[in-house]
Amino acid sequence: MTRQAEAFWLRSPGAGEIRPVRLPEPGPDEVLVRARYSGVSRGTETLVFAGAVPPSQYAAMRAPFQDGDFPAPVKYGYLSVGEVEAGPAELRGRTVFCLHPHQSAYVVPADAVTPVPESVPAARAVLAGTVETAVNALWDAPPLVGDRVTVIGAGMVGCSVAALLARFPGVRVQLVDTDPERATVAAALGVDFAAPADAAGGRDLVVHASASSAGLQQALDLLAPEGTVLELSWYGDRPVQVSLGGAFHSGRLTVRSSQVGMVAPARRSSRTYGDRLALALELLADPVFDALITGRSAFRELPDVLPRLTAGSLPALCHLITYDGE
Repeated sequence: MTRQAEAFWLRSPGAGEIRPVRLPEPGPDEVLVRARYSGVSRGTETLVFAGAVPPSQYAAMRAPFQDGDFPAPVKYGYLSVGEVEAGPAELRGRTVFCLHPHQSAYVVPADAVTPVPESVPAARAVLAGTVETAVNALWDAPPLVGDRVTVIGAGMVGCSVAALLARFPGVRVQLVDTDPERATVAAALGVDFAAPADAAGGRDLVVHASASSAGLQQALDLLAPEGTVLELSWYGDRPVQVSLGGAFHSGRLTVRSSQVGMVAPARRSSRTYGDRLALALELLADPVFDALITGRSAFRELPDVLPRLTAGSLPALCHLITYDGE
């Protein structure tokens, strides 16, 4: 039974290291999980790695099992998949998802893990946290049959939203990104692709996930009258400027935020966070989501991998971290 573990820590902005961890004995309502995979959420985690979380958002950005405090030293992350080695009988031996930082093994409350369906490969299950964000987004602004929808920003969140939108009957989806190589991902997801200069207008809904002022401005510019921009971007400490002249008022346009920490109001009375995460894992039975995993590295390589992801020299959507020779 595992008693020693290792964890990735941000020692200071831009510099990480692997540290040893002594695990406690699991209690009667706890599980001991041996990690198999974790995922690097390139948007949020690179902001954390760069020390770009604004002080006003330290509490909101805190991960469920984070140790330390922003800006550093801090142990951060929230896309972990592993096998339960000890705990309640119904969970022992099960593959589970947990919102836990990058760590080779950990002890958490049993209700903090969600079993991964047998139809979902363990490596793909690291996407559950991101697909959960996409589920909540489409609870916040569900499209209607036949809507014209654009997703701006083909990162992990944008691609997850596009993949779900492609399932809606009659909804025409276009994925917009400045990187022409994202066209391959769009094709795998079953949606159209366009560079910003070629994006279609007259859209009923635009989901913005590029984390840029230019992307948000284009989202507004693409709307049909009475259309909605759903803002999913996290900007950290960067200021955002948009023009609210032109058709913003005359077209009765709407900008709406979506925040994964809260269940969408339309579902709040009947759905829980657990329901949302379980649904995300069910949706991951579709192999189309494999297109979002664009690289892999061993856990011990994380101190070298995260600087490259942050700088953009290692392009990725979700970068998979493997443990114990997976």
